[in-house]
Amino acid sequence: METNENTPTNTLVVRKPCFGLPSGCPQCLSAYIYLKLSQLPFHLDYHLNYPDSEQIPYFEVGDSVTYNNDKGGIIEGLKRDVSDLDVGVSSLPECIPTKVMLTTWLADALEYELWVGSDSLSAYRIYYSDLPWAIGKVLFWKKARWVKQKHEISKDNAEVKEEEIYGRANSAYDALSTLLGEENYLFENRASSLDAIFLAHALVVLQAFPESSILRTNFLKHANLVQYVQQHKEELIEAAGTSPSNDPYFGASSSTSGGPSTSSSKFKSKHKKEKTKEEKKHRKRAKYFVVAQLVAVVLFLSIMSGFSDDGEGGLVDGDSNYGYDE
Repeated sequence: METNENTPTNTLVVRKPCFGLPSGCPQCLSAYIYLKLSQLPFHLDYHLNYPDSEQIPYFEVGDSVTYNNDKGGIIEGLKRDVSDLDVGVSSLPECIPTKVMLTTWLADALEYELWVGSDSLSAYRIYYSDLPWAIGKVLFWKKARWVKQKHEISKDNAEVKEEEIYGRANSAYDALSTLLGEENYLFENRASSLDAIFLAHALVVLQAFPESSILRTNFLKHANLVQYVQQHKEELIEAAGTSPSNDPYFGASSSTSGGPSTSSSKFKSKHKKEKTKEEKKHRKRAKYFVVAQLVAVVLFLSIMSGFSDDGEGGLVDGDSNYGYDE
């Protein structure tokens, strides 16, 4: 993208690409799709450190930054600070219930399958595969435990909770299939933020999950939804050349913008800007990252035996299946 010296550079910073997607992270992917639907030129950059950071993804325009952990999340931040795709759509009677389905029922199901309902390989590859093996395992376990607590999942009710979560997701797929029909977008045949959220969800389900995935199997039952996803994937991702097979990140560890890699040891974006309180906190955090790694390893080793004893053994059973050598 060509810009003059006085034109701010738009940069979306996301987690790394994988599974044939510009990013395997659902929040990052929804932000990418939203900007593509907005037809706003931007660079795509990758942040490889601090996979548990709630700031990622974030969008930079000159000295202004919109973070994922800002009020409302990255999509609401882009609507507020960049371009609002929902003008004329948010007032439609179907908009609010559709948004609720996407941000609760489908978001919960995707979260559950990533961290609890699957073999964990997808989540590990998206978030932790660049970290030392033990650190990634500890972070995965913490996240999986948090998801179980969030959904009040225990040994006694695990099957019932899983049935409820997938049942709501199936109802959402049925409703969205009916709402979409043969159109190209969910509402009035025009792009909206809900298309960005749903497309990100669907792409992760179809490309990051194995054939045994319950969500993937149920999604594939809706031919019009599959066609909708494939059409927009071709337009927004494949045509843009941001799939991993075309991305210089693979084998070169650089960003698609051709600039320096963001895989440095400090938590920073590519452009210098006035530090916010949040940035200062993360920069301070960076100074102690090595110590935190060592503490995490000790923690992991001290509780490993407890995993197999308390039945929460998803982190111990099948460890050899990861195939990561650190």
